[in-house]
Amino acid sequence: MALPSHLLLPSRFPPLFNSSPPSSSSSFYVFAHPRCPLLRACRDQDIVFGLTTHGKTNLKLNYGRKSRCSICPRPRHSLGGGQAERGPCSESNRDEEDEEEQIEDEEVLASVAPERWDVLGLGQAMVDFSGMVDDEFLERVGIEKGTRKVVNHEERGRVLRAMDGCSYKAAAGGSLSNTLVALARLGSRSMSGPDLNVAMAGSVGSDPLGSFYREKLRRANVNFLSKPVKDGTTGTVIVLTTPDAQRTMLAYQGTSSTIDYDPYLASIISKTNILVIEGYLFELPHTIKTITKACEEARRNGALIAVTASDVSCIERCYDDFWEIIANFADIVFANSNEARAFCNFSKESSMSAARHLSHFVPLVSVTDGPRGSFIGVKGEAIYIPPSPCIPVDTCGAGDAYASGILYGILRGASDLKGMGMLASRVAAVVVGQQGTRLRVQDACRLAESFAFHLESSNVLHDVGSDHISSL
Repeated sequence: MALPSHLLLPSRFPPLFNSSPPSSSSSFYVFAHPRCPLLRACRDQDIVFGLTTHGKTNLKLNYGRKSRCSICPRPRHSLGGGQAERGPCSESNRDEEDEEEQIEDEEVLASVAPERWDVLGLGQAMVDFSGMVDDEFLERVGIEKGTRKVVNHEERGRVLRAMDGCSYKAAAGGSLSNTLVALARLGSRSMSGPDLNVAMAGSVGSDPLGSFYREKLRRANVNFLSKPVKDGTTGTVIVLTTPDAQRTMLAYQGTSSTIDYDPYLASIISKTNILVIEGYLFELPHTIKTITKACEEARRNGALIAVTASDVSCIERCYDDFWEIIANFADIVFANSNEARAFCNFSKESSMSAARHLSHFVPLVSVTDGPRGSFIGVKGEAIYIPPSPCIPVDTCGAGDAYASGILYGILRGASDLKGMGMLASRVAAVVVGQQGTRLRVQDACRLAESFAFHLESSNVLHDVGSDHISSL
């Protein structure tokens, strides 16, 4: 089955060139004492920042045992053995992702705003703290496995203290940013066309966490366009992954969560080819007004509009608002099987049935179903996409990665839905087979080259078929 004709984006908006090269992974370990003269404490005092002699931003949780700081004579807090004992300035102890970041940071060029953005994401800007824990840990802190819960400052602090001794990383996270980073990496230095221009708008505070978030997205070749909220605090998400690759999330929204619609945001949206709305935004006070105005502006300027479901509990709490946007504006909806059923008010129906049902209201529906594969719904029909083989390590970010594959296929002018789905499945499998939510640069290059070959082969077969038909 082919992609609906009005979603064939390159015929309307050819991708633009972008001289900025791809950047590095956005997660790393950091350890330094909170009184170190190079550190600035964040507003709520449980996270601290600093700069090493390499000029790299550092972050750690302000809990744990004391040892020696690697960048000043004062004691430092340790996270408890292993990786946590390494100093940030040690070349020999830097992990693989840090080495990749150091190499690619040297290549980062100053980017110039393009005439149009290929993709603009509107979503929550959250800093992720991701760690591996066992089932006993979840029971000890009273968290239900596999759920997502919104917590306050005190609850977050209690869990962070309990994590002392665990190995974990900090990253410029959030569901939407995972998708945008993967898309930017798929679209950088690709054999299948010019680099993609990818940007995000959201809300971060003027605190160190906000600076950290903006800088890490910039290094990942995603332009964060919104200005920080004065005196605001940036939200965080604790992502706990158990050995069976199941994730449990605790979200602290901070004080700068609401996104206002202003002339600056309107001007960005007016120059966008695809606007992606993150479902978590529907939970925030008064944000539905911003979402509606953003979709109206995008529609006036001919952009495609995609909506991510984000979470079942989010859909249940904001059901009417979701459907207001989906029914009136959405061209694409991304959901997993449970989220798709929640949209349809289904209980035991299959993922295929949910994809078919939703496709009566939305031109293109993507429904993922974990190891069972996925479905792409179009005009009441559902195309089955088999799962790509992998050994699961961490399921966190799988759906985000899948969405990047679909968006990449649309932006590269693919019309074969099966081929796009297979690319999305492979991108998701790569992320599931690693620790961390971000598609790595080298994996993105390999996947993009493979998809370019698929596109070329499909075009050759199409041309041969057309010539054959015309000769009859």
